[in-house]
Amino acid sequence: MSPKDKAVRIGAVDGVSGASALTGFLLLAVFSGSAPAEVKSVTSNGFEVVDTTTIQAPPERVYAALGEIGRWWSSAHTYSQDASNLSIDLRAGGCFCERLNDGGSVQHMSVVYAAPGHGLRLRGALGPLQMEGVDGALSWTLKSTEGGTTVTQIYVVGGYLRGGMVQWAPKVDKVLDEQLGRLKRYVEAKPLD
Repeated sequence: MSPKDKAVRIGAVDGVSGASALTGFLLLAVFSGSAPAEVKSVTSNGFEVVDTTTIQAPPERVYAALGEIGRWWSSAHTYSQDASNLSIDLRAGGCFCERLNDGGSVQHMSVVYAAPGHGLRLRGALGPLQMEGVDGALSWTLKSTEGGTTVTQIYVVGGYLRGGMVQWAPKVDKVLDEQLGRLKRYVEAKPLD
């Protein structure tokens, strides 16, 4: 049995808990208008999802917009159901955090690399992945192009995930694809929905 077949089999046996946890938090996204998102690779112990788009703005503006996450991230993909409760402190050691309505808080990820106009990298597990034995690296790489900025978004997750990586990878990919599309529309001053 190949590793891919084994991973599919593991996901089919253990899939119930992962799917039900995902349903409440990660809703399927609509296509964002960027290049097709891609599950670049998936194994029994990890996955990589990649998405690229071009935003009609200079890299410095795109980078600044990453720090304005509460204005473009979808409220459907937050614990508080209100994206305005989200923030990212654009510095190494900074927090991608969320204020909860009852006075609580969530640390989604930590900033490990912050290079204005060039890119941002965070470590941690998003949403329901926080309840699993995984860690991840989410990066946005910015490259100046004629008439704008090419943004490459990569999320690499590794560890143990109930339900299997094969089952989760495409769902996480769709949610992150939605967010990148929303970032593009926000920076280009287009309606988010």
